[in-house]
Amino acid sequence: MAFETEMDGHKLVVDADPSVGGENKGVRPKPLMLVSLAGCTGMDVISILKKMRVEVDDFNVSVEADMTEEHPKHYNKMKIIYSFKGKDLPREKIEKAVNLSEEKYCGVSAVYKKAMDISTEILINE
Repeated sequence: MAFETEMDGHKLVVDADPSVGGENKGVRPKPLMLVSLAGCTGMDVISILKKMRVEVDDFNVSVEADMTEEHPKHYNKMKIIYSFKGKDLPREKIEKAVNLSEEKYCGVSAVYKKAMDISTEILINE
């Protein structure tokens, strides 16, 4: 059940849970969809904020998802949570950067929006 691939010079192993015949040698395929979305939009947001001359002390993107009960089980809803830490962070610029990523630049988000509802939450902490 385990598969190994190489992407851009990096090895990646995917495997199934032991309860369905896997050996837990790697990550599960569907959760990689969440990582892809978080990585894509996260890189966009930081790049856009740098161009806006907004410096953040800490930044985190997490993605929560709901999955269907019936087969083929798939995500039918995702929520992207952006967490920023820094002093005097301008909410307007942060919201603009997130919107630009989600509406214009993030190709992963563009594809997922065609298949499911995606919501956003922005948290700013001093």
